[in-house]
Formats: sequence, C-alpha cells, structure tokens
Amino acid sequence: MAVRGIRGAVTAVTNSKDDIKHATQTLLRGMVTANKIEDQQIISVFFTVTTDLNADFPAAAARAMGWTDIPLLDAQEMEVPGAMARVIRVLMHVDCELTRGEIAHVYIGAAEALRPDLH
Repeated sequence: MAVRGIRGAVTAVTNSKDDIKHATQTLLRGMVTANKIEDQQIISVFFTVTTDLNADFPAAAARAMGWTDIPLLDAQEMEVPGAMARVIRVLMHVDCELTRGEIAHVYIGAAEALRPDLH
C-alpha cells in the first residue's frame, strides 16, 4: 500500500450551511466511489473554500457523514481576481494500492472547468 493524494472540487449553489454541506458530501462520496476507497483507508482530508463561502466548515459535512476519527482541516483559498466563486476544494490522503496514474480526481459541475484536462 502507498499513501496517495486524491483531489476534487465542487461549487456550492449559495453561501449557506445546507448548500456547503450538500456540495461537500456529494464531492466526498464521488471521490470515495470513483476510487473504491473505504473509510478506514482515509488518512486525512484537507478542505479549502473560496473567500465567499463562510456559512459553515466543509469538515462539518464530513463529520456528519460519520468521519469522526479522520483528521480534517479547513482553510481559506487565496482571493484571486476573476477566480471561480463558491468553490470547495479537497485533498484527500489515502492508503491504497492505486498508482498515481490510476487515481480518479473528481471535479463536479462548474468545478470541472478548473481541470479540463481530466474530462
């Protein structure tokens, strides 16, 4: 087994607790499903949000999914002029047998534009 990083991003519809929770959980489920990862393989998860999202922490959405024994960290993205709004980004560290080339990075909805090379 090796430690691998899985990236992902999604946009929240609005700056509300419900929208941040829904977007985050959709992204996390997508990342886990796409890579066939079990919860016990997750080492840690690092979340960032754009400066226009402050109604809740993405880590709270992960905790609501039962990820209570996984180290989680939230941070704010740099405010770059013209950057996409309401983006939640994730870097998930996992213990798995996938090679770097086999990892499926997950970008959902409008966030697909952040990594057109993956689609």
